Amino acid sequence: MREQNQRGESPLALRMRPETLEEVVGQEHILGKDKLLYRAIKADRIGSIIFYGPPGTGKTTLAMVIAHTTKAAFHQLNATTSGKKDMEEAIAEAKAAMAGRGQKTILFIDEIHRFNKAQQDYLLPFVEDGTVTLIGATTENPYFEVNRALLSRSRIFELKPLSREDIKKLIYRAVEDKEKGMGMYDACIDEEAAEFLSDVAEGDARAALNAIELGVLTGERASDGRIHLSIELLQECIQRRAIAYDRDGDSHYDIISAFIKSMRGSDPDASVYYLARMLEAGEDIKFIARRIMICASEDVGNADPQALCVATSASLAVERVGMPEAGIILSQAVTYIASAPKSNAACVAIQRAEEAVRETGNPPIPAYLRDAHYQGHEELGRGVGYKYPHDYPGHYVEQQYLPDALRDRSFYEPSDMGLEADIRERLGHKFKKI
Repeated sequence: MREQNQRGESPLALRMRPETLEEVVGQEHILGKDKLLYRAIKADRIGSIIFYGPPGTGKTTLAMVIAHTTKAAFHQLNATTSGKKDMEEAIAEAKAAMAGRGQKTILFIDEIHRFNKAQQDYLLPFVEDGTVTLIGATTENPYFEVNRALLSRSRIFELKPLSREDIKKLIYRAVEDKEKGMGMYDACIDEEAAEFLSDVAEGDARAALNAIELGVLTGERASDGRIHLSIELLQECIQRRAIAYDRDGDSHYDIISAFIKSMRGSDPDASVYYLARMLEAGEDIKFIARRIMICASEDVGNADPQALCVATSASLAVERVGMPEAGIILSQAVTYIASAPKSNAACVAIQRAEEAVRETGNPPIPAYLRDAHYQGHEELGRGVGYKYPHDYPGHYVEQQYLPDALRDRSFYEPSDMGLEADIRERLGHKFKKI
């Protein structure tokens, strides 16, 4: 019982941390048996590397696996609590290990982005001369937060949020494992509860394991003497509501459909409501951002070209910021696009043009529009007779640009909405219906 209590003194997420590559769950894109990182760890041939990814994806776990695998000395620092003095001590120990035993040292720095430029610069010569092999872990994009000189001497491995299946595997392991997990407590979890927890954990193994630990330690035993980890119990432990939302089922497509149609229909209230439902259910923010960009072009278009700029900026911002703040950025983009004037003229234009291409194939391009940047183009009639618009009043001259077979076709017909009304007036077309 004393041994069980000792194990229980450490958080479950720490106790469940793998010690070998075989115990690691997920990250097959860098840890598959045919991948460089897997081979390097197995061969104990690790060079300086940076692990980059969201919380709970296994950055520190991989560093600990390397610590258990390597013959090198292993020294760990956390940039949130360590300073230059700690680094000096680590470097001194590394030099002593090399001089005394011929042993290399791996220096693992968690949250390396927390070190300022001067602190990162201090490490550089010791990484360069091989005094230490650096392993950095960061939740921030290293190309923004880590010195270029250190980056150039390191290989970057991006860790992805764990899949729901990966999280589920860890959940069952944590509940059943009697050595490291909660198996001694005689708890159980049904498939529905495991599905719920793996979904709302959003790829964060630590969040899922913390919820399991809290559920087991606070849950009451049922009549069968076991602690049942139900959705209701886990919902309290992870502080998330069980939203009816299956990313692979009808609910997923119904909500995203309602979301798009609400933006297209100029209803910012409904649009932001469906956004909130998706965020609460743990939908991928990058997927949401992609749909917003599509809507900005398809349904707003040139009625307000700024809509696509807002949507694209939001997409870049949410990747860098992450949740929960990404919700604010998405809300700004969604409400802007829902409130913007609407036009699908650009969307219709490409559809009409594609249809014309399929119908007519490859009719000849007018000779005066063809490339004339080569000797002898005049003999072939290439570029001859082209009228350069900037040489004419208003920087416009009437000229046929479509092939002869399509000279009377009209593809883009600006609407009378927003900026597109100005475009329509400026072009002055007598639009011809196809």
